[in-house]
This record gives sequence, C-alpha cells and structure tokens, in this order.
Amino acid sequence: MPSSIRHFLQTRPPGQILILYYAAAILVGSLLLATPWAANGEPLSLLDALFTATSAQCVTGLVVVDTGSKLTLFGQGVVLALIQIGGLGIITFSVYLFIYLRLGVGMRGRWIIQETLLHTPVDSWQSLVRSIIILTLVIEGIGASLLAIVFIPEFGFLQGTYISIFHSISAFCNAGFSLFSNSLEGYKFNALINLTIMGLIILGGIGFLVIRELLAFAATRGKRRARLSLHSRLVLLTSGLLIVFGTVMIYWLETGEALAGMTYFESFWVALFQSVSARTAGFNSIDLNALRSPTLFLIIFLMFIGASPGSAGGGVKTTSLALFFGILYNRLKGCEHTNLFKRTVPEEATSKALALVLLAVILIGIALFGLLIVQSPHLVEESPRSFLKNAFEAFSAFGTVGLSMGTTAELTAPGKVIVIVLMFIGRVGLLTIAFAIAHRRNRLAVRYSEANVMIG
Repeated sequence: MPSSIRHFLQTRPPGQILILYYAAAILVGSLLLATPWAANGEPLSLLDALFTATSAQCVTGLVVVDTGSKLTLFGQGVVLALIQIGGLGIITFSVYLFIYLRLGVGMRGRWIIQETLLHTPVDSWQSLVRSIIILTLVIEGIGASLLAIVFIPEFGFLQGTYISIFHSISAFCNAGFSLFSNSLEGYKFNALINLTIMGLIILGGIGFLVIRELLAFAATRGKRRARLSLHSRLVLLTSGLLIVFGTVMIYWLETGEALAGMTYFESFWVALFQSVSARTAGFNSIDLNALRSPTLFLIIFLMFIGASPGSAGGGVKTTSLALFFGILYNRLKGCEHTNLFKRTVPEEATSKALALVLLAVILIGIALFGLLIVQSPHLVEESPRSFLKNAFEAFSAFGTVGLSMGTTAELTAPGKVIVIVLMFIGRVGLLTIAFAIAHRRNRLAVRYSEANVMIG
C-alpha cells in the first residue's frame, strides 16, 4: 500500500474508515457490473450498475434489473460476492486479511469490529473473525445442501447447485436477491424451501454474537449453569415476538383477501414466511400489491425495526425497540433507570437507542418527501397508492429489506439516487455516520442554569 494512502487511513477517524471501505466495495462492484460481460444484451448504465452494487453490498435486494435474466453468470457472481462481503461486513474481511498478512489488528481495527459485531470485549480478535467466517460458511453450506434437495431435481445438478448456493447466501446475508423474477412465489407451499430460507434469515438476522452464545449455551447445558447475556435475551425475545405478531396480523388481515382460496395451513405458511422475511430479508412468497393497506403498513413497521445488532440486516434493530419499550415501562413505573431482566441498562445505551430511532424517522421523512417530489411531479401522475408505495420503498431501502410494490422499476434517476443513499446509510448505520461527521466529543461543553419547558 502506498505510504500516502496508508497515512491518510491512519489519520482518519474509525467511522470514516468504515464508510470508505463500504464505498470502495460499491465503487468496484459498480464498475464491474457496468462492463459488457456483466449483462445480457446492452450493458447496464452506470447509475443502474451503482444501484445494483449498492443494493448487493448493503444486502438490500431492491433491483432495477432482473438478476436472473438480465445479468450474466459473471454479473451474478459480482452480485453474490458483494452480498457475501456486505453480509459478513467488509471490515471483518479487511481485518482477517490483516491477520493473514500478519500485520496485526490495531486499535482502529478493534473499534470497527467492536462496533460491528460485539457489545462486550473478547480475548482474541483473530479467533473471533475466523469463527465468524467459518460459522457463516458452515451455515450457508447446510442451507445450500437443503435447498439442493429441491432445486437439483428441478434444474439439474450444476444449475440446481448454483441456484441453491446463491439463495442460501442471499438468505443468510438477509439480502433478498433471487434468481427468479417473482422471488419465491413459485415455492410458497414448499415446506423444505420455506423452512430453510426462514431458518437462514433468522440466523443471519439475530447477529453473530447471539449465535455464538447459543452454541456455547447448548454445549455447556447440563455441565454447569449456563446463562445468556442480556443482549441475547433481548434479541431472541424481541425477534420471536415480532415474528409471532407479524404472522398473526398478516393471517388475520388477509384472510379472505390475498390469502383467499388457500387452506388454513397454506394461509398460515404464507403469513409466517412474509412475517420473517419482512424484517430484513426481502424475499416474498406472495404478490405484495395484492395485500391490503393495513397489512402493508404492518410490513413497513417490521421493515423499520429490521434485524439485530452485529447481523447482516439493517433497520433500527430489535434491541432499540426493546430498549424503547423498556424505557417507557420503567418511566411509567416512576423508575429513573432502565431495568430489564434484573439488569440496569447504561444510560449511554438508552440514549443511543432513542437517538437512532429519532434520526431514522427524520432521515426517512426527508427521503420520502424527496421521492414524492421526483416520482409524482404532477397530480395526474399520482395513483391512489402513490404515498403508500413510496413510503414502502423508503422504509424498505433504509431497513435494507428489499421488498417493493413495484416502485423500484419505476424510479426516475433522482429517485434512484435517493434510494441508493437510503440503502447505504441503512447498512453502514446512522450512528456510524454521525460519528464520522462529528467524531470529537466536546468534554468542555458549557452547562448553563436549568430552565423548565412544558411537555405535552
């Protein structure tokens, strides 16, 4: 590495380095996707290539071109590589490369992994990164093997194996990219496909730390008293409640509507899959335009929450939702601190959660306003669902989900830029960007005499 570039990276705050890594991967992916070898027929425009690369690197799944038909095997390979890098976290790959080259992991590398993957320190960073990569490959390998049971008999050995690997990586990384033009609608009643994809989505969405704790919990069960951390318990509880809540509400709202003609079991199956996928994965087993407005609003809420910290997904995270309700519950009880499961959550964590939710609402509001302007410049061009469709697109992009009501294919050039920015921020994280912009904490901040303000 040239000394000038090394000096530049060494003098940058960690948050800015994180953003630079993601941006560099997107830039390289965009240039590769814009080549004639990446597309069937006419090459992708630079904007469409940038949109596709950002969607893949940010594991979103929103597409302006059909992945299975428009992109060649080379183009699909670029998308798959970006999904894998984005899912694991490109910083994890970078640190592992440093370890492989025996350059060591400095304080900046440790901060990046700490913010990306962990909430508590670990003894060996090298062992951590290796375990993450190995665990990811093992889970994706198992998922691909299960999917191959269905896809190989249908498409043949080579193509079936490739489709299985592609969808396994896409599902575990919560990307939502599919080689089928209608996503997984053709397999909505296939038990093996549904269970495998949902299992991969859930494992990829709860975070690497929780998976490691669950494995350690299972290994030590019966030998000694094993307990999960507060973080893992909040993630598992919140994720489980959201899945159950989403399934029940979708089943109730769409019975006799989008689920009409299905048996009770088939209806529940479709509702469960959409509840799991809506949080961050972006696969769909039913046409979203056939859903009622209340159901779409519910899916928007699930997309806004997203996955869990240290996972492959975006959104404001399940722990933020848990802390939000924890703060509300404790304040209603008159408790000044936030106590959960007989543990007190630090004020810094609760402040981050509230700031994250507030920043997310402001960002999505601004982006939605911009989308409404550029997508519907005249009243005659507005459809009855214009606001809902654009809101759905904005929340899907920020939560790096990838579900769409068809708005992605209709995006204008300014609309594509807005969605690209939303996907990037949703993946990198609002707090990371805030840290990159204002990385210095003013320890000499002036404090004046207090003055009360009426609330409510």
